[in-house]
Amino acid sequence: MAIKKIKTSREYRRNRIKLRIRKIVKGTPECPRLTVFRSNRQIYVQVIDDTQGRTLVSASSKVEAIANQKVTKIEQARQLGRLIAERTLEAGINSVVFDRNGYLYHGRVKSLAEAAREGGLKF
Repeated sequence: MAIKKIKTSREYRRNRIKLRIRKIVKGTPECPRLTVFRSNRQIYVQVIDDTQGRTLVSASSKVEAIANQKVTKIEQARQLGRLIAERTLEAGINSVVFDRNGYLYHGRVKSLAEAAREGGLKF
């Protein structure tokens, strides 16, 4: 993964952190990588097998069950964590490696991870 041309120093910093994490965190078929992307409005989660380069399970805050509710973004992330845990367990995967994708383990990322753990995922 090469560093592309970055507009701001904030994006550059996050990209460097992301690459540093990705050197260590690898997803396998037995223990895939749970990666998080958050924009200003939405949050997206994927469970990825890096050996095959396939997305096994995905979910986002755009799902009708989450999007139609008037709740805070942290609560949306919590509901998304429960949803991804449920979908991942249905797919027969019970342990994952968490990839925070360069974001701080704080706020929405933290609430998503804790809810996924409560939902039965091990990481």
